[in-house]
Amino acid sequence: MGGRIVRLSATLAVLVGFPLTGWAATGGSSAARVRNPIKHVVILFQENHSFDNVLGKLCVEDARCDGTTTGLLSDGSTIPLPPQPDVVPQAVHDVASQTKAIDGGKMDKFDKTAGCSAKSGYTCFDQVDPSQIPDLAALARAFAISDHTFEDGPMPSWGSHLDLVTTSLDGFDGNGPTANQQGASGQGCDSGLDTLWQASPTDTPILVPACVPKPDGSGAYRPTPVPWVPTLMDRLTAAGKSWLLYGALRGTSSYGWSICPVFADCVYSSQDENLVDRGQVLTDAAAGTLPNVSIVIPTEPNSQHNFWSMQQGDNWIGSVVSAIMDGPDWGSTAIFITYDDCGCFYDHVAPPLGLGVRVPMVIVSPYARAGYTDSRPASFASLLSFIEHRFGKVKPLSSVDANAYDYANSFDYGQTPLRPIPLAQHPISPAEQEYLREHPAPPDST
Repeated sequence: MGGRIVRLSATLAVLVGFPLTGWAATGGSSAARVRNPIKHVVILFQENHSFDNVLGKLCVEDARCDGTTTGLLSDGSTIPLPPQPDVVPQAVHDVASQTKAIDGGKMDKFDKTAGCSAKSGYTCFDQVDPSQIPDLAALARAFAISDHTFEDGPMPSWGSHLDLVTTSLDGFDGNGPTANQQGASGQGCDSGLDTLWQASPTDTPILVPACVPKPDGSGAYRPTPVPWVPTLMDRLTAAGKSWLLYGALRGTSSYGWSICPVFADCVYSSQDENLVDRGQVLTDAAAGTLPNVSIVIPTEPNSQHNFWSMQQGDNWIGSVVSAIMDGPDWGSTAIFITYDDCGCFYDHVAPPLGLGVRVPMVIVSPYARAGYTDSRPASFASLLSFIEHRFGKVKPLSSVDANAYDYANSFDYGQTPLRPIPLAQHPISPAEQEYLREHPAPPDST
């Protein structure tokens, strides 16, 4: 019973793990093979942290999952991972920096990325203490952790948000619009911004609109060679399943993270009505009106992005999960809490070929296996696989999600459902609130 290789892109592949045993108890190699009570899938897509940065110390303290409290430098020496301040430091995390840090799987060049040298205090080697993220830590301890979920490739936020709903960068380099183009609303079809794209890996990159056009090629602000690709939103609509993107509306902060604007098929169609203000997730959860699939995208202050507060983001996570746990939909919901890219903070686990840095993944559900660590290799495509297997009629977008591991080992649909756990809001000190007001984060697409 060996492993199997699946295609992650036209040129890259990844070993995805081992055949399962005992599928009737765990939910099986496909979440659709057993009676499955899940009717609502919620993805909380936070910003910019690696697994070791957020959960590494918890893993070591609990002797439960694959974490570390030391980092490997390029000269072969190791250093302790120091406590991260609540205001997240800057760490460069574009495609080139992430690729350099990974160093072919050696994970030893983080100190060679911009701003993370000895001179700067190795800021990308910082690590969060569980006490700094009390709600996420409590959820990780009570429910399931995946300690082998990786980015679909070394890419920052723009590419990860695109890839999350397509399993593809569609030829874009993943970095998103360049910094000198900032100032437009958003970073998609309605922004008037350009980003780099290649017709093939051997072609010279060219600037094109930051937009995936409609099937007829329309929708970008100027003609574009970029081809149409289907999205998760298209597949859910075709299957008759409900969905919402809880994010930022046009003209508001972090609209560029809201996914829909990158796709002309979404932003210039009735699908745009499914992009709603992220605060609505709290009222929908309380009312028991969550759709079949929710993607929840935070405000910048709640995102835990570089220059913002980890605690404030943890409060946001706690408020969303509490609203679901206390609402009518709890008994039929699976919540996946993850981060769109590494940030790029240190992580010691080499990604499978073609994937990016390991990211946190906490799985919360009445049917999650309590205190379980799922170490089967996964990626963001695994979230799509879970959705497709659960709802059956949702057609895969590509061979990537069709063959991705679906977190089946993290669930036991035959167990006594887990009860909600108490979560609390923890105040940000007045001094830090003042600091954040006086030091606003710079515009950042990544």
